[in-house]
Amino acid sequence: MSILKTTIFSRHCIGPDKIHGGLLVMLPAMIALDLLAKFKIERILTEVGTSISIFPSFNLTLGHNRGVSFGILNSAHWITPYLLSSFAIVLVVFALRWASRQSSKLIQAAGIIFAAGGLANAIDRLGDGAVTDYLDFGWQATRWPTFNLADVFIFVGVALLLLGWRSGAAKPNSDQ
Repeated sequence: MSILKTTIFSRHCIGPDKIHGGLLVMLPAMIALDLLAKFKIERILTEVGTSISIFPSFNLTLGHNRGVSFGILNSAHWITPYLLSSFAIVLVVFALRWASRQSSKLIQAAGIIFAAGGLANAIDRLGDGAVTDYLDFGWQATRWPTFNLADVFIFVGVALLLLGWRSGAAKPNSDQ
């Protein structure tokens, strides 16, 4: 734990002294929310069937993605979940480190939201070798690939990052 603490949470990387207010508290809360939603929805869908119609263009449909976005790099090989999760964790650490060095709360929030999604999917993937997907949108036969709350977090984090970058908010802290 001391290596993790000195490497990730040191004064030179990320930590409460670099990320404003309660933003850092959002990270474990969002991860827990996603993992709990996946657990509950998977349990319900396993009992009642693989899909529940919520309204005409939205279903809860159980899916397991062994690859990344849209099934890219889909593989049943035993090492794939470890490689994909390791890559996700490295990406999250770099994103958090970069976001923590920015003076903008928007950019820092974007980094936390992105990290929560990436870590939640990595944890889920390490559990059984696949990411549990359940959000299914579309109209009649035209459906978007199923996704989950962590994917929404990743999308929102990237969108906020782009919004902050576009507005000129992405500026390093003055003490860097």
